[in-house]
Amino acid sequence: MGKVTGFLEIDRQDRKYAPASDRIRHYKEFVLPLSDATVKDQASRCMNCGIPFCHNGCPVNNQIPDWNDLVYQDDWEEALNNLHSTNNFPEFTGRVCPAPCEASCTLNIEDTPVTIKSIECAIIDKGWEMGWVKPEPPKVKTGRSVAIVGSGPAGLAAAQQLARAGHDVHLYEKAARAGGLLRYGIPDFKMEKKQVDRRVEQMEAEGVTFHYNVNVGVDLSARELADRHDALILTGGAEKPRDLPIPGRHFRGIHFAMDFLPQQNRRVSNEGVTADPILATGKHVVVIGGGDTGSDCIGTSVRQGALSVTQLEIMPQPPEKENKALTWPNWPLKLRTSSSHQEGAERQFAVATVRFEDDSKGNVKKLVCAQSGHDFKPVPGTEFELKADLVLLAMGFVQPVHEGMVQELAVATDGRGNVKATDRDYRTSLEKVFVAGDMRRGQSLVVWAIREGRQAARAVDEYLMGESVLPR
Repeated sequence: MGKVTGFLEIDRQDRKYAPASDRIRHYKEFVLPLSDATVKDQASRCMNCGIPFCHNGCPVNNQIPDWNDLVYQDDWEEALNNLHSTNNFPEFTGRVCPAPCEASCTLNIEDTPVTIKSIECAIIDKGWEMGWVKPEPPKVKTGRSVAIVGSGPAGLAAAQQLARAGHDVHLYEKAARAGGLLRYGIPDFKMEKKQVDRRVEQMEAEGVTFHYNVNVGVDLSARELADRHDALILTGGAEKPRDLPIPGRHFRGIHFAMDFLPQQNRRVSNEGVTADPILATGKHVVVIGGGDTGSDCIGTSVRQGALSVTQLEIMPQPPEKENKALTWPNWPLKLRTSSSHQEGAERQFAVATVRFEDDSKGNVKKLVCAQSGHDFKPVPGTEFELKADLVLLAMGFVQPVHEGMVQELAVATDGRGNVKATDRDYRTSLEKVFVAGDMRRGQSLVVWAIREGRQAARAVDEYLMGESVLPR
C-alpha cells in the first residue's frame, strides 16, 4: 500500500486556501490543489497497517489503500475506476465531506493522517480533465420504471445506479435544478455548481429523466406517482428546521439559514430570487448554531459585506485536541475551525439566547443571551446583550417535512419523525415504496446520503428483478 517507508520519509502536506483577503471578494472555490507529484508523494504515505480502519471510517467504504497505491504507481485512471466502484460522486465528497476516514487513519494516532480527501479530489478532478468520466448507459433495458422524489445526493446516487441497471428512471425535483442541498444549501465557494451540472448531463445520457418544478404531494399526487411506476423511492431530505421559540421570534430580520443560503446560491447561478431578499450587507449578523450550516452562513455574510458576524453555540467549547487513546479510530469531538471562521467571525460557546428585542418598529435590534448550564438552559445572573440586525437560525433539522408527500402516502414514521425503514431493505410500510438518505436517517452528511442511495438502489433492483448485481 503505497511506499513501504513513505510515512517515515514524507511529511503530511495538504491543500491550502487562497488568502482570506482575496477569497471573500468572490463566490468561487478557493482551495489550492496539490501538484500531481505532491499527490503521489502523499499517497505513498499510506502505510501497510494491516487493518485499514479508514474503510470503517468511510460511510461508502471507499477502498482507500487501493487507490492510494494506484496513484503512487501513477495509474490514475485505474484509481478513478476503483474510486467510482464505491462512490458515484467523489467530486462532492472530495470537497464537502468532513473526512471521517482521516480521523480513522492509523497515522492519525500521531496527528499526521494520510490526506485521503485531497487525494480523492485529485483523482476525480483529473478524471474529468482527462475525459475519463463518461456516461455508462445500460446494454439491456429491463422494462421496469422507478420514480425517485428528491434530487439531492441520495436521489442522484439511487437514480444513477438504477439507470445503469437498465431501469427507466424518473427523478422528480421541486426546485428548478437538480442537486438538493448540494445546489441550494452548500455555498459556491465550497463547491461550484458545475460539479452538479456535469453529473446531471452524464445521468441524462445514461437514461435518467429529470422532472423539475414538481413538488410531489402538492403539484402531483404521490399515490398517483407510485401507481404509475413499478417502484417509488423517497429521497426528499430532512428539511424541517429546528426553531427557537423564545420571546421576539416574530421580529423582522430573524430567518432560518435555509431561507438565507439558497438565495445567494440562486444569485450566483443567475436563477433569480423570488422571495424578499435576505442580505447581510452593512449589518451586524448573529448566527445561532455552531455546525457546518452556521459556518456557511458566516462565509456568505462576510462576502455580502456584513459589519460583524458572531456565531453562538449552546454547547461548551470542545477541547482543541482529542484524547486519542479514548476516541481513535472513531470520529472525535474537538474544536474545528472552518475556512469561514478564519474569514472573520467571533465564536462564543455555552451561550443560550433568552429573547430578541426590536427597534420599536418590529425589526430585530439585539439579542439578550446568557451562559447555558448543564441542562442547556440560561444560567440566571449571566445575561448579556448582542447587537443584531440579522439573525440566522442554523440549529439543524429535526425531520422531513410531513406536509404533502409523507402525509398523503401515510407511511409509518419513527420516534423522531423520519420515514421508517431499515438500512437492509429500505422499504417503507407501503408496498413498492422505499426511502433513503436524510428522509430515513435524519440530518446527516453528503457521504451518508450517497451510501443510502446506492444501497436503496440495490434493494429496489432486487425487489423488481429478484436479484441484483449492484453493490451494497
